[in-house]
Amino acid sequence: MRALLSKQLFTQLRMECLSAHDRNTKPSGFPRRFCRWGDLLGHWCVWVKPAVEYLARAHGAIAAGTVDAALLQLDSQITDANGALFDVVNNFAGVIAGCHEVLRRQGLLQGTWCLNPDEVMSSSQEAELDRVIANYPHLCDDDFVAANIQRWLD
Repeated sequence: MRALLSKQLFTQLRMECLSAHDRNTKPSGFPRRFCRWGDLLGHWCVWVKPAVEYLARAHGAIAAGTVDAALLQLDSQITDANGALFDVVNNFAGVIAGCHEVLRRQGLLQGTWCLNPDEVMSSSQEAELDRVIANYPHLCDDDFVAANIQRWLD
């Protein structure tokens, strides 16, 4: 069963990273640095190059103790892209197939097959992927993949 969290709660969770704080969770009693950066999850299965860059930006914001508007805007864009990638509106029905579709479009997979043959992209998921790719091309690493795919496959 999937619990839906409000946008406000998601924002609070994401902001944990931006206000990194000490938590006394080690058995020794010494403080441990805790940082959570939500919404990059999708970028660790596809579009990895920008994810690495955005994580570095988030760490830079933490170190500087300030968050600029562009980083906050990026956060909502990544949330939107992950919604399409993981098929949130259809209860995550096409979560794996959606990731496979992005990799297929990049030439890294030949198809979107899953171990469960019933797991396919939902009827609206392809259009949603098209929308986020068109609206947020900076989240994708298609050019990077295209420039390197032959070398990787050789």
